[in-house]
Amino acid sequence: MFTNNFTNLLKIDFPIIQAPMAGGITTSKFVAAVCNNGALGMIGAGYISPIQLREQIREVKELTSNSFGVNLFVPGEFEISENKIEIANRLLNRYREQLNIQEEKVTLPSVEDGFQSYMQQIQVVIEEKVPICSFTFGVPTADVMRKFKQHNVTTIGTATTVAEAISIEKLGMDAVVVQGSEAGGHRGNFIGDHEESLIGLMTLIPQVADIVNIPVIAAGGIMDGRGLMASLCSGAKAVQMGTAFLTCEESGAHPLHKEAIMHSKDGDTTLTRTFSGKWARGINNKFIMEMGEYEDTIPNFPIQNALTQSIRKASAHQNNKEYMSLWAGQNAKLARVETVEQLVQRVMNEARKVNG
Repeated sequence: MFTNNFTNLLKIDFPIIQAPMAGGITTSKFVAAVCNNGALGMIGAGYISPIQLREQIREVKELTSNSFGVNLFVPGEFEISENKIEIANRLLNRYREQLNIQEEKVTLPSVEDGFQSYMQQIQVVIEEKVPICSFTFGVPTADVMRKFKQHNVTTIGTATTVAEAISIEKLGMDAVVVQGSEAGGHRGNFIGDHEESLIGLMTLIPQVADIVNIPVIAAGGIMDGRGLMASLCSGAKAVQMGTAFLTCEESGAHPLHKEAIMHSKDGDTTLTRTFSGKWARGINNKFIMEMGEYEDTIPNFPIQNALTQSIRKASAHQNNKEYMSLWAGQNAKLARVETVEQLVQRVMNEARKVNG
């Protein structure tokens, strides 16, 4: 039940993948701990440079001899609207003042720089012989896919709808993460509107599993053995868990982020694009509530993400959770403070009990 062709392909003992949470959460120690306990550790490389990625890959290799992966953000086209940036800055200045952030010139990302960095990251993954590479916010080109196949890299796409899963399979990727609307962090949709992508996980798994032939990985609100078993019974070959791993002792998440998850109640998470310009699920706070009414005027990702960076950083530095992006899934209240080893063992024991 718990091992299959897909777990064999990934070279893992248990059908559990640690979600690749970008932004400093997936430290080398954390990723290696996941790998050393029979699950698949993933480096969230979305916000790090190719040089930093190479360094981290080498660090992980020193800490584990087991299989691990890297997740990359696929860059998209975006427009830089001076008008939107001006409006956003006017709105954000009050938070900068409250947090005593010195006036600074924000370096805005460019489409060219984003694409160049992404292509260099791909080169690093290949050169460092990372066995698994997953993608969020889109899919790689056919040329990139050919490169990965030549170097025997297992590729995984992220889909929020059946249409996205079909496009991932057509491209020749080896597996697909289906991200339910319950999932914490950024939405991975890349075809159609945001609203169309908000399908609950237990609806999405069978929809996708019935139509594609590649293995399905379930993601969104899975916190325990019940979630693992429900996903496997619905047609998934493995699960990807984010929030559950985020509160582990080895996780690099900020203590306030962990604390907010541990004290969360049902209904505390919401979807917002106030922090980054891309829809994401996190725990409600002052920033989300106050900026919510301006969501339509906010610049798209990654512009808004760059504009709010100093606010999120200063807020974390000052131990003020009201202006931090506290990404979390809808089942956040089931999170526990435990080691990676305890989490993996607990989930597997619970799943075995459910399985009878």
